[in-house]
Amino acid sequence: MSHPRATALIADDEEPMRDLLRSRLREAWPELEIVAEAGNGIEAIALAGQHQPDIVFLDIRMPGLSGIEAARMLFNRCHIVFITAYDQYAIEAFEQGALDYLLKPAGGERLKTTCARLQARLGQQPNDIERQLSQLLQKNQPAKAADYLHWIQAQVGNSLRMISTREILFFRADEKYTRVQTAQGEVLIRKTLKELEEELDPDEFWRIHRSTLVRVDAISEVTRDLRGRQMVRVKNFPEELEVSRGNTHLFQQM
Repeated sequence: MSHPRATALIADDEEPMRDLLRSRLREAWPELEIVAEAGNGIEAIALAGQHQPDIVFLDIRMPGLSGIEAARMLFNRCHIVFITAYDQYAIEAFEQGALDYLLKPAGGERLKTTCARLQARLGQQPNDIERQLSQLLQKNQPAKAADYLHWIQAQVGNSLRMISTREILFFRADEKYTRVQTAQGEVLIRKTLKELEEELDPDEFWRIHRSTLVRVDAISEVTRDLRGRQMVRVKNFPEELEVSRGNTHLFQQM
């Protein structure tokens, strides 16, 4: 009985490195089919959704969305292998864990070992394996700004849109959804304001009302209306946002 060929996606912002890895994978695992290549993390997420590869080879340092952030979005969908010239903080942990971690330029016996491990793991569920990714990352990364949420995923029609938190003016609760407002328009997501407040950098986003989280550097002005309420004006948006009494301490000068 024949088995379907294993498929893989390569994500690296350097085309020569993608070419080199593709060539060396062809030598180490001739049956592996490279179905797509991505130049950054956002593209990797989109192509993974399109091609549903069994394996994703991820560079860690890429523009737009890092390999670490991309892996967290892919962890229950495919098997992850990190390939990088940097960030050696977790090499030992990955060597003894369920994932693999290769240093550039990946090749030789080390790559053959990785391919053998992957072939053995293809019979297992990715989520059982990749769940250990989050545990390893948490153990090997101290809490810092890089751990905060930097991208919001929003379903727009049949597409998944990636929105940088730098583009977001504010979040506002809207019944069962949360409204994500940018200068270009708005989208709705199912993540609650409470979840967002816990995942966003508190120096970047302030809770000014029980229904509103605003990006601090998007605030252009804070005024008082005729009823004495503090009102926030946001850049590139005509509507004012109310500050609740419990949050007036955020603007102590007024």
